[in-house]
Amino acid sequence: MTLEWEQVIVHAQDPVTLGQWWAEALGWVVVRSSGEEFEIRQEPDRLPGLEFVRLEESKKAKSRLHLDFRPDDQDAEVARLVAHGAQRVDIGQGEQSWVVLADPEGNEFCVLSRRRQ
Repeated sequence: MTLEWEQVIVHAQDPVTLGQWWAEALGWVVVRSSGEEFEIRQEPDRLPGLEFVRLEESKKAKSRLHLDFRPDDQDAEVARLVAHGAQRVDIGQGEQSWVVLADPEGNEFCVLSRRRQ
């Protein structure tokens, strides 16, 4: 049996707006869009992707799954993402080498420190 990782599903009250926010934040391309679903990928034929699917209820608790990103310059990326509409959040992480942010619908993600050479 062979499995290929297709995408991560993100429930969103407004999948088009949230998906577009992530496409711009990551520099990814839109591969499919409707009022109910919005899919982005690094490149049109490259997997995995992120698919934003409408869910009417709002987020109620800390996300059980989140994305981690490793930038070349953590401070610059955090500043860029905050200027783009992300918010710093405290989920009880304490003092760590990563920064926890949330997208406009409150989904947490982490910006890690630069990978050591």
